[in-house]
Amino acid sequence: MVKSKDRATSSVASRRAVLKRLRDEEIEHILFWFTDLEGHLKSFAVTPFEMEGALDDGMGFDGSSITGFNAIEESDMVAIPDPATFQVMPRPIDEHGHEIGAKVARLICDVVKPDGTPYEGDPRFVLRAALDRMQGLGFDAFNVGPELEYFLFEDDNDTKTLDEGGYFAMTAQDAATEVRNDTIHALESVGIPIEYHHHEVAPSQHEIDMRYADALAMADHTITYRMIVKEVAAWHGYYATFMPKPLFGENGSGMHTHMSLFKNGRNQFFDSKDPHHLSEAAKSFIAGLLVHAREMSAVLAQWVNSYKRLVPGFEAPVYVAWSQRNRSALIRIPLYKPGAEQATRAEIRCPDPACNPYLAFAALLHAGLEGIERGYQLPDEMTTNLYRLSEAERDERGIVALPGSLGEAAEELAGSELMQRALGEHIFPRYVELKRREWNEYRIQVSEWEKQRYLSAL
Repeated sequence: MVKSKDRATSSVASRRAVLKRLRDEEIEHILFWFTDLEGHLKSFAVTPFEMEGALDDGMGFDGSSITGFNAIEESDMVAIPDPATFQVMPRPIDEHGHEIGAKVARLICDVVKPDGTPYEGDPRFVLRAALDRMQGLGFDAFNVGPELEYFLFEDDNDTKTLDEGGYFAMTAQDAATEVRNDTIHALESVGIPIEYHHHEVAPSQHEIDMRYADALAMADHTITYRMIVKEVAAWHGYYATFMPKPLFGENGSGMHTHMSLFKNGRNQFFDSKDPHHLSEAAKSFIAGLLVHAREMSAVLAQWVNSYKRLVPGFEAPVYVAWSQRNRSALIRIPLYKPGAEQATRAEIRCPDPACNPYLAFAALLHAGLEGIERGYQLPDEMTTNLYRLSEAERDERGIVALPGSLGEAAEELAGSELMQRALGEHIFPRYVELKRREWNEYRIQVSEWEKQRYLSAL
């Protein structure tokens, strides 16, 4: 089992604090959480009686059935709970206003090998490694603020919407205001601060925005957010989905992600003398994102369905460029407000909410740091609406597009030396294999569109 000297994120005091809360709050079950390579949440339950030993030594499990983990002959894994992630999970309320169901808490885990060394196949470890690289370059924190969008449907069998409201729809057109309110209460109860929420552009589409945090905490928040959004929707009899493009002809769901680097509590992206208020570090970081955008695409938008969203005409970014106001560009720089230097940031608009946040944030950080380390030069700002340019005009300006399919994105990833270093020797080949397999499974299918188009005509 794991010795305490090998523990990177725990202390005796923090573990004792968890045990005290278990007793004081009469917790009946404790869930240990981690994700597989694709970001699917995995969980097993531990009883309070076993928790002291589990906090000290971790809990062993068989990793051979976890997507992307080791084969059966080397499948022994240990889940090490991070005491800082302890939260009591929200419970549904009955018609009398009383909480119902068992009292359950959760802890997010780092996965290690039986000898206590980090497991390279753990997505949380990949993000930790990216943060280590960042600290080696003199920065303290990579702050991120993802904006997750999602749809609410009547059930998981169809895409029947609950309303026909649009962007910022008022209550009468927004059938799920109460669901959103309950979701926010649930999110705040597990320590996730919320900035604002609203109805999105498409029917029955919603957005609840978390306050920014450092990348590791935010990745933990993101997997918790997705679980709670689904749970609260189910309490109301609905189904929530983070599928990027569930409705034909409507906007898909994105995860626009705001980013900045900090050192000694100061935003390293801000420069008062620059016309765009961007430091040299910020410019090189953004240039790194642009240079490596195509290589990262299979991590930021990892499903076949992701590329049904990344098409011109539905507000999703397709072309690799940056701008302050132009929302057709891949990266947007929110306008500077005097006195808000700490808020200077870059927003990348291609990720979707069905990504693995640990791998996505790691990929973004590595790409940006590559730009800083190698001194990438930021190209000129693109102020023209990119959707209105012809292909020849885009070629003339050197503007490339993101991959048009998961198959294209997987091959871009497979040839990326940066992403190989970012994901590591274990995850990189397995992830490429998973995405190639998904694309091959999809492209041999015969769709209803093809039947309607060709069957009677050919």
